[in-house]
Amino acid sequence: MVGSSSSLRHRWNLAMGTLWIFYSATMPAFLLLLLLGPSLRLSDAMSRDERHKLRDQVVEMFDHAYQNYMEHAYPADELMPLTCRGRVRGQEPSRGDVDDALGKFSLTLIDTLDTLVLLNKTAEFEAAVRKVLSDVRLDNDIVVSVFETNIRVLGGLLGGHSMAVMLKDSGRHMLWYRDELLQMAKDLGLRLLPAFNTSSGLPYPRVNLRYGVRGPETRTGTETDTCTACAGTMILEFAALSRFTGDPIFEAHARRALDFLWEKRQRNSNLVGTTINIHSGEWVRRDSGVGAGIDSYYEYLLKAYILLGDDQLLQRFNIHYASIMKYISQPPLLLDVHIHKPLLPARTWMDSLLAFFPGLQVLKGDIRPAIETHEMLYQVTKKHNFLPEAFTTDFRVHWAQHPLRPEFAESTYFLYKATRDPYYLEAGRTVLENLNRFARVPCGFAAMKDVRTGSHEDRMDSFFLAEMFKYLFLLFADEDDLPFDVEDYIFTTEAHLLPLSLSTTPRSRTTPAVNTTEEELEDPNFDWTCPNTRLLFPDPAFPRNLRDPIRSAVDKSCPRPSLPREPGMGRPPLRAQDFMANNPEHLELLRRMGVSLIHLKDGRVQLVQHASQAVSAVAAEDGMRFMQEMMELSSQQQKEQLPPRAVQIISHPFFGRVVLTAGPAQFGTDLSKSSTGVRGFVTVAEPYSGCAELSNAAFVQGRIALLQRGQCMFAEKARHIQKAGAIGGIVIDDNEGSSSDTAPLFQMAGDGRNTDDITLPLLFLFHKEGNILLEALKEYREVEVLLSDKARDRGGDRLEEEEDCSTEEKDHSSPAPSTTLDQSQPSTQEEQTEESALGKEEVKPEQTVDSNEVTGAEEEELSDEGDSQSVDSLMADWQEDLEAFKQMEKDEL
Repeated sequence: MVGSSSSLRHRWNLAMGTLWIFYSATMPAFLLLLLLGPSLRLSDAMSRDERHKLRDQVVEMFDHAYQNYMEHAYPADELMPLTCRGRVRGQEPSRGDVDDALGKFSLTLIDTLDTLVLLNKTAEFEAAVRKVLSDVRLDNDIVVSVFETNIRVLGGLLGGHSMAVMLKDSGRHMLWYRDELLQMAKDLGLRLLPAFNTSSGLPYPRVNLRYGVRGPETRTGTETDTCTACAGTMILEFAALSRFTGDPIFEAHARRALDFLWEKRQRNSNLVGTTINIHSGEWVRRDSGVGAGIDSYYEYLLKAYILLGDDQLLQRFNIHYASIMKYISQPPLLLDVHIHKPLLPARTWMDSLLAFFPGLQVLKGDIRPAIETHEMLYQVTKKHNFLPEAFTTDFRVHWAQHPLRPEFAESTYFLYKATRDPYYLEAGRTVLENLNRFARVPCGFAAMKDVRTGSHEDRMDSFFLAEMFKYLFLLFADEDDLPFDVEDYIFTTEAHLLPLSLSTTPRSRTTPAVNTTEEELEDPNFDWTCPNTRLLFPDPAFPRNLRDPIRSAVDKSCPRPSLPREPGMGRPPLRAQDFMANNPEHLELLRRMGVSLIHLKDGRVQLVQHASQAVSAVAAEDGMRFMQEMMELSSQQQKEQLPPRAVQIISHPFFGRVVLTAGPAQFGTDLSKSSTGVRGFVTVAEPYSGCAELSNAAFVQGRIALLQRGQCMFAEKARHIQKAGAIGGIVIDDNEGSSSDTAPLFQMAGDGRNTDDITLPLLFLFHKEGNILLEALKEYREVEVLLSDKARDRGGDRLEEEEDCSTEEKDHSSPAPSTTLDQSQPSTQEEQTEESALGKEEVKPEQTVDSNEVTGAEEEELSDEGDSQSVDSLMADWQEDLEAFKQMEKDEL
């Protein structure tokens, strides 16, 4: 929470606890909402000793993460906790836009500076500041994300400076400090400024730290789009930098970007889209919510008012907030809508980044919907152990990753601070226990690759140290435990601490502000802010009721024409269920329909339709229908397939804390039907390919054999290790660099013969995950693993049984035909002969339709009525949905 000494702000003491609410003389009355007693859920109070035990546990966990980073990773940007080494940009396989957060500037250390002070680690803080000043360079020839560098590095330097000044003023520590961190922050701010050199004032999404925005050779200056949060999450750090240094240029640029976004809001709905063209101001993605791509834009409008005392920023936030509560908030859900048609849902799932919003509602003073949404998030957390990266409206997993995000802990702290309801202490305890049970590994804490299986990703982002431990410590600590009064500071989106005393520092306005008119404030569309409440968990039919009308719209917009078929097509059109990828006649029919078939390196097949390349409009329509049928067929096949499996390393020093995502086989033991899994020590088969009788059969007997992919069929490998007496097998991909991070899992297919003779389990690991197992075997020689359907508890016992929906695949029956389904688990057969003769079961739901190719008369034929939604429009809408996960990584991952 935050507080202020400013005369414009007042403290409200409420019966249920202390809630800080800020207002000024010009502030609309609806901001001031009383804390409603009936909306609170009181539970038995937690004892002081119990709270202190949890507080101390937070400190121990922080030490485990921080010390492992310093020992194994520093001066690298991040710790790779599974392999116990640092992640250095360019030395590890690229993760795409995620790596734009890394700039070879010891990211995790800078991001953690003010956390050290809050946790009373003053000596460690002083040592860390000296390391930053002596070791960190900011003039690296490297392209970084402007957004991530601002919130993590610039924010970290400013938070560290704030703490250093506070400690110095106390007269006991940091007496040598002469604003060195602030000088570094100004240097970094100047390196980010070239990104703002656009006609709109919106920053380019990337900048080169040494050369600025130089053009294609530096991968900068060529981008046209940025996310709303990326452009609108600069004002706190840039304004603080201006007011600390007295140089107004930083605050001026951040305000100009905010002004432009405000001007480009959709005037009827007063909502903003997710992605905007930085040159024209046109909305590229018109879906609007409070999660990925937009989240911190709203957060910074309100917090900038609190920090800077600018009523205009509060007015803008209030207008946006009224629209959010009218269109997006469906308590307890927060669902994306289209900015031009805000009554039309844009998706039927939510992403985990929106978990910050209940905390923001607490700052706003709107407690009731904050409690409702937080409770929904808490139930999802208990169902899946962590918040999945995305989950559906009936709370099933949509995207199974969890990169140790802190937003739920953040909202838990804010609600506890506002209500003093001990229920939120129990929620915090749940977060702590799950982190220790499922994410803790010998070298830190590992992100969850799949919350359903408990498998890990070799990743510990800097925000885990910057945010998670701050909020958890504050949740359980007493005021006497804190080295300073947190009410004198505001938290940035990265939880860095900026002093509210900055509000009294004058600023020089270099650009005119965009005024907010009284008419906008009195818009009758937004005369309320409190939403109607619903049951916490809606009826299971709720998502289906949203999808069915869209399905009907697709059917109506694509009627079958009663036209004679063109020469050469004198038979019924090809149906998806009849398609064989190795049938030349079928491939010719695809060509005539404008459909291309592409074999991908990972064994999948991609189908792409360009309607303009079809031999006729009727053939183009047949192709569109074929694509829709293929997607439906693929969805049905996926539901029939087995979910991913887990390889859990349970021997010393891992003790079950390292879990690797594995693909199942279509033959052998079905681990989903085994209550115990298969447990045993691993050994490398000889030959490693497993394509001949094993020469080390005596050593393999009673163990789990490790095999390399290649040279023969999977079933043949299984038979050879079974004959040698193995109790299980793990096939490791021979494609160096492959990883379940970037490639979908698949089921290992048989060899076309009866495989009932194979009775042991066989799992598949990509190269990256398999290498972790091989390295462990190399270092410790005796490595024991558990093969199972999901990770067991760290003591070796089975995890608590969960509902079946926690292991189901995401719901594919969505409101429009999918163009690309990246979460597929297709069947794949082994080796060259099989890969060159793909059968119909191997056609993957990786289909792409270029909607831009269907235009003119062709588009008219594919439409029914002028006011009905075209297939192209539906596919374009879903294309946005399917690309959203990649956008989330760009926004803040």
